[in-house]
Amino acid sequence: MSTAIKQPHQKELFGHPVGLYVLFFTEMWERFSYYGMRAILTLYMVAKTTDSNAGLGWDNGRALALYGWYTMLVYVASIPGGIIADKILGQKKSVMIGGWLLVAGHGILSIEQEWAFYTGLLLIVLGVGMLKPNISTMVGGLYKQGDIRRDKGFSIFYIGINIGAAAASLIVGIVAAEYGWHTGFGLAAFGMVLGQLVYLAGQKYVKHVGNAPSKEVDQRDSVSIGVIFQRMFSTTKTLVVFSLLIIISVVIPQLFMESEILNYTIFFIFLSLVVGFMITVFDDLDNRIDKDRFVVLLLSFLIVIVFWGAFEQAGGLMNIYTEQKTDRIIAGWEVPAAIMQSFNPIYIIIFGIPVASFWAWWKNRKKESSSIFKMATGVIIMGLGFIFMVGASLQYEELGKSALYWLALAYLFHTLGELCASPVALSFITKLAPVRYGALMMGVYFAATGLGNKVAGIIGEGASEAGELTIFTGITIFCVVFGILVILMLKPLKRLTHGAEDNEHEMLETEKYELADPDINN
Repeated sequence: MSTAIKQPHQKELFGHPVGLYVLFFTEMWERFSYYGMRAILTLYMVAKTTDSNAGLGWDNGRALALYGWYTMLVYVASIPGGIIADKILGQKKSVMIGGWLLVAGHGILSIEQEWAFYTGLLLIVLGVGMLKPNISTMVGGLYKQGDIRRDKGFSIFYIGINIGAAAASLIVGIVAAEYGWHTGFGLAAFGMVLGQLVYLAGQKYVKHVGNAPSKEVDQRDSVSIGVIFQRMFSTTKTLVVFSLLIIISVVIPQLFMESEILNYTIFFIFLSLVVGFMITVFDDLDNRIDKDRFVVLLLSFLIVIVFWGAFEQAGGLMNIYTEQKTDRIIAGWEVPAAIMQSFNPIYIIIFGIPVASFWAWWKNRKKESSSIFKMATGVIIMGLGFIFMVGASLQYEELGKSALYWLALAYLFHTLGELCASPVALSFITKLAPVRYGALMMGVYFAATGLGNKVAGIIGEGASEAGELTIFTGITIFCVVFGILVILMLKPLKRLTHGAEDNEHEMLETEKYELADPDINN
């Protein structure tokens, strides 16, 4: 009988490595800080400077434009954040650095100065970029290959994400309404400090994961971004296409944009780089199966953009609508608008397992359950949620205020759509991505998510002129029609995947389902 004493990183709690709970609470507090700030960000920007709880006094369009840029950059920053961790620092140190950047960013936001506002947002973008993609990688590293506890460990981890998001919207929303916006930002910083203290105290439990890569690591099976750049600029076709796109990127903002010309020029140049990357990867693929799967992969990125372009109205246009046009009085108390942001994570906790179980039951009955079908269904359900916002807008036009139940129902449908589309999206991409370009496709996935967030901001801006009723109706129609078109194309699209998901039924009995994370796709 062995009497060897286990090292801290070998110890377990409730059947899982103790390191899981360290990362659980670290991420819970990180999401508390992020979603707490997100819940009040647009509300702070549009609050009048003369209000008792004074804000920046921006118009809705300007606030939603900045919100779109900010949420886009949060996801795009995950690309260099992941590269830095993989190639230089390791995930563990990157998470630590990202956490302190977030502490600084949220802390600076609590200062009532314009420079502090922009500086704080920049630091948060950099912090999330360093922390978000890498802490999930560390969770996976706690388990050996083939460990059946791994999926359940991720489910536990994602529960922490949603607890943090729900608590943040409730607590920060109330604090910001009662004691001021900057106190709310400061509370988000306090939450992140707690997360960092947990992470520091638990280092001995994660000492074996996320360490800096050794120089001897064999990376022959992956292709670096540097190699892609070299190939992109060494072929005539790609170079010509990229050059034309760059010219268009410079000309269009000059001709059609009245403001933010430089921002949109940089934005279009970034999109040109992504297009150039995609062309280069497609040309490099040496067999028809990989090329066909790559075409489906591009469509999945488009679905991601459409989904988040509509879904992320939650933190922008719908948040402002809640503040300005919703009757929030319950039993004599005016419910802070930011609290409505807690509906999504609460619904995820309630419906995450039932929705996953439904899809398992559906698949057992030999019904259509491919990833593309689930993603398209998710877009349709989420789009139908905006019918309730149409109802709210009509009620506002008639009565001057709309009821809270419209928002509760809209967020319910949005969450059900998310639970259909979001958990499978990243997994589907890993199934279709060529092995050598797997890491790059993850980066493109984050870029697509970021682009969806920017699209959300652009759509929200349109409400200033078109009105909420037009915007909500348009989103409903577009999402439903788009989802139906994808489903109608399902058979040829599945042929193009060449059976990438055909053998999954053999593992169904042992498959574990995870709660959706709004950002892990997010």
